[in-house]
Amino acid sequence: MTSNLLMMNKWDMSEIKVDDRGLKAYLNIKPVIVPKSSGRNSTLSLRRQHVSVVERFINKLMVTGHKGKKHEITSDHNIGRYLSVYNAVKEAFEIIESKIKKNPVQVLVTAIENSAMYEEVAAYRMGGTIARKAVIVSPRRRIDMALRFMCQGIFRQSFGKKTKLANVIANELIAIYNNDSNTMAIRERQRLEREADGAR
Repeated sequence: MTSNLLMMNKWDMSEIKVDDRGLKAYLNIKPVIVPKSSGRNSTLSLRRQHVSVVERFINKLMVTGHKGKKHEITSDHNIGRYLSVYNAVKEAFEIIESKIKKNPVQVLVTAIENSAMYEEVAAYRMGGTIARKAVIVSPRRRIDMALRFMCQGIFRQSFGKKTKLANVIANELIAIYNNDSNTMAIRERQRLEREADGAR
C-alpha cells in the first residue's frame, strides 16, 4: 500500500538506497506524501530515526543550530513558517531533478552520507588537565551533525543574499553530493576527522 506513495506527490521513494551500512537503520526513507509529523516523534530524542529524512532536513533548515562558542549563527535569524521552507525545498528538489536528472531525495541521502563524519575529538579531564581523545561517532550523531553542517552552509550562502533559497539549497546539495570540498559540510567533516587523527 505505502509503496505507491510519492514524496511530495512527485518522487518515488522505493528506488532510494542508503550505501552507508552504519546509517541504514537510522535514515528513514519510508514513503510519505507530506513530510510533516507535527512533532509526534519529538517527545523522545531517540525517536528521531522515525522521522522522514526530508522532514528532518526541513526542520533543521528552520533552526540550523549554533556554530561555535560565540553563537555565530543565532536562533533569532531562524524563524518562519514550515510551509515556506517546505515550498523552498520542493522547488530545490525540482531544480536538482532538472539539473542532474536524478531523484532529489537520493541526492539528499547521498549528501548526508558524504558529510557524515566517522570520528571526532572528545575532551575529558584527567587530573588537572583536559585531555583530548579521538572517538567513533554514533550513527545518530553522524546524521545530526551532517544535517547541521549542510543547513548551516545553506544558511551562510543565502542569508542576506539576493539568491533564492531554493537555488541555494539545490546548488549546495548537488555540490555535497559530488563531494565538493568547497562546501561547508565537507570542509567541517574533513576538519573534525583531521583533529581526531591528530588526537589519536
